[in-house]
Amino acid sequence: MTGEQIRSLQPALAALLQRFRHCFKRVESFGHWQRYIIGLMMDLQRKSVEPIALATDVPVRTLQEFLAFFAWDHERVDQMLRVTVAEEYGSDKAIGIFDASGHPKSGDKTPGTQRQWCGQIGKLENCVVGQHLLYTNNHPKNPFNCVLASDLFLPESWSEDRPRCREAGIPDDVVYRPKWKIALEQLETANQSGVQFDWITFDEDYGKVPSLWFDLDRRGQKAIGEVPSNFRCWSKRPWCRSYSAAHASKQVDNVCRLSPIFIKQRWKRIKVKDVTRCDCIWEVKAARVHMVDSSNPKAPVPTDRKYWLIIAKKVTTGEIKYFVSNAPARTRIEDLLLVAFARWHIEKWFERAKQQTGFGDFEIRTYTSLIRHWL
Repeated sequence: MTGEQIRSLQPALAALLQRFRHCFKRVESFGHWQRYIIGLMMDLQRKSVEPIALATDVPVRTLQEFLAFFAWDHERVDQMLRVTVAEEYGSDKAIGIFDASGHPKSGDKTPGTQRQWCGQIGKLENCVVGQHLLYTNNHPKNPFNCVLASDLFLPESWSEDRPRCREAGIPDDVVYRPKWKIALEQLETANQSGVQFDWITFDEDYGKVPSLWFDLDRRGQKAIGEVPSNFRCWSKRPWCRSYSAAHASKQVDNVCRLSPIFIKQRWKRIKVKDVTRCDCIWEVKAARVHMVDSSNPKAPVPTDRKYWLIIAKKVTTGEIKYFVSNAPARTRIEDLLLVAFARWHIEKWFERAKQQTGFGDFEIRTYTSLIRHWL
């Protein structure tokens, strides 16, 4: 944003931030927070502490200490943000998205950094990974999107080295947890703040975990998520419990290719969304299947309830995606696909956040600084 654009927004921004004034003990700390947020919107090449400090006329060391050590209640700011979304932007069509974001980092001092999968560049790289819960009302023309929660994914190598964690300011109760477990905790916290979701959606990194589905079932939370082609299910309940291949669960790609419940269907064309002014058309088939209940790993059995299994093929490229949903049997396939592809809003959000507001530009060595930057 240009200086003129920022100046035009400052009265509205000041009114918004004033709501959070009581979360800061000192007026000086509140002022540093305002300047930091303005700095994230400025036209700077990088949005790390030093460029922001220099651009907003604050000593670099002061802004570093503001993020890492100053006494202000960032957890309460976080809570108030969720309450604001619930009260002012709540929608009966709200969709929550579980997503992780990797940020390439050199060195080994940034909390949680190690060689791991980095979605930003699409390969294994030295990076920090954040687990995020995002919100969209999925409005077709002017969607409201925001992040409700951001937590550090702490790799096992860090979690097992508590002296290293303490050096980085990572609390002892922050330990390794799979991303899907962090996501469920974020969902619980959002619900407690009054944020309710009509749907939850996610990519195959989450969808491949049966335990996630069963937890969403217990909550009564509708969801649709992508699954990998080797995700397993039964197209119909086997006649008997047996270890033979004939009675075993099958991969979803084979179910969609060989099972009569899919073979007998015609492909249905569905327009999912507008992308760069062109219609995005997918051909789909869908059927109800039994998921694998692996609570007893030695004898996995089909679930009593059924789930949607959807195969979607993009007309222009032939790309194939598989989705699972715990939605009721009466749900329209068009509605399921509309929710599944709502993740597009969030992909655009991350793109703008990283390119325009410094979401991944942190150059910090403490856990508190990282969490406050994401906030």
